[in-house]
Amino acid sequence: MFIQNYSKLRQNMVETQLMRRGITNKKVLDAFYKVPRHLFVSPEQRFKAYEDFPLPIDHNQTISQPYMVALMTEALDLIGDEKVLEIGTGSGYQTAILAEIVEHVYTIERFEKLSQDADKVLKEPGYNNISIKVGDGTKGWPEKAPFGGILVAAAANHIPSLLLEQLAYNSIMVIPVGGSREQELMVISKDRQGNITKQKTLGCRFLPLIEDQDY
Repeated sequence: MFIQNYSKLRQNMVETQLMRRGITNKKVLDAFYKVPRHLFVSPEQRFKAYEDFPLPIDHNQTISQPYMVALMTEALDLIGDEKVLEIGTGSGYQTAILAEIVEHVYTIERFEKLSQDADKVLKEPGYNNISIKVGDGTKGWPEKAPFGGILVAAAANHIPSLLLEQLAYNSIMVIPVGGSREQELMVISKDRQGNITKQKTLGCRFLPLIEDQDY
């Protein structure tokens, strides 16, 4: 019986997919070395877990390409003592990466089944700095705000104002913005005075961010 050497595959993923493309943040790279990506996909997909592309999960959602996860995480410019808000828990992989870096991750998932599955996988390694809830991510988690970083793992056709309000001063939100055919990954900074700066980085492809009014 052939047994995959996931540790070696994970190391190769970091070195060839992340470092060679310019990911340099040590906290981010260390998190990718540590988090077992294969546990966040279905058993039949595990042999592909460390490949350079997204993979399908339940509810026609996906686990993002490793490089995109790394790029978005690095763009948050995290120190390590932050509490971060994630919109779109999905498989829980991005959540685990963030949990390796920051003090606490608050994550919101639209689909209850995905939330339950992610919660189960995240509890296996013993993460105790993650809070998950089911709901409309565009509304954020106001009772836990402000956040020292916000990562949105779904494409919005506009930047949700409530998320901007919940972003702490001197912090960053990363969000894909655009329609189904064309999206751009945006890095939105709020300075110490509350001024907002928006920077377009690269083209991307995410599933849409769903608001309650879309139902």
